[in-house]
Amino acid sequence: MSQDQPERPQEVQRQQKEPIKYGDVFQVSGKLADKPVAPQDAAMMQAAETTVFGQTQKGGTAAAMQAAATINERAGLVSHDDLTVTGDQGVAVTATEVPGARVVTETIAGEVVRRYVKATPILQQEGGVGDLHQQGFITIGEALEAASRTTGNKPVERSDAAAIQAAEVRATGSNLVIPGGLAAQAQSAATLNASTREEDKVRLSEVLTDATVKLPADKVATREDAEGVLSAERRNNPNLTAHPTGVAAAIAAAANLNETVV
Repeated sequence: MSQDQPERPQEVQRQQKEPIKYGDVFQVSGKLADKPVAPQDAAMMQAAETTVFGQTQKGGTAAAMQAAATINERAGLVSHDDLTVTGDQGVAVTATEVPGARVVTETIAGEVVRRYVKATPILQQEGGVGDLHQQGFITIGEALEAASRTTGNKPVERSDAAAIQAAEVRATGSNLVIPGGLAAQAQSAATLNASTREEDKVRLSEVLTDATVKLPADKVATREDAEGVLSAERRNNPNLTAHPTGVAAAIAAAANLNETVV
């Protein structure tokens, strides 16, 4: 099946001789990997996600199970009432709260099929950011400070300012540019640099040093944050690219490391 042109459900049904199994959808092993994904399994996961989040998650575990179960049912390989995950373990969704983040774990028959971090802003004056460091998580502010060390001598450009603003928005949870904040400083620097000699230009390090102190709130850097910052940096670059060790790269590195913590 071509990734560029997925097969239609009717074509899948005609060609499918075996049901889609859990091992085809998730990185699982043992007995679970060989079990077909059934409609009532998907229904249980949908109910579990709704209990925790208030709704099923777009592109999440329940959605993946529902898609596989629907194909299996349409192909006549399972019935609508089939349930293959039974017993006390069944399916489960748990959310562990830590300062500035929620660690979500989804399991099927006792096997973890998905674990990720959903970050939430935390005010600096609450004193909780230090707890994030003890947990091993890297915040957006820390990632910005890392960028100031690795690419600090780079003159601030429009793309840098856009990336910094996107990072500040995600760290604080507010779309407003904070007067005198990181984004405001970066925008002023980019404007000034556009008409300034190279040796007199404002550097990234001058804006991003002590970013964790300058931000009124901070949170754990996630993959969603990294994608948002990367998009902002690319959109504001004439070549539609991002600096390999710039702001977006630093947020992405932090998000990748955070995923290994859990």
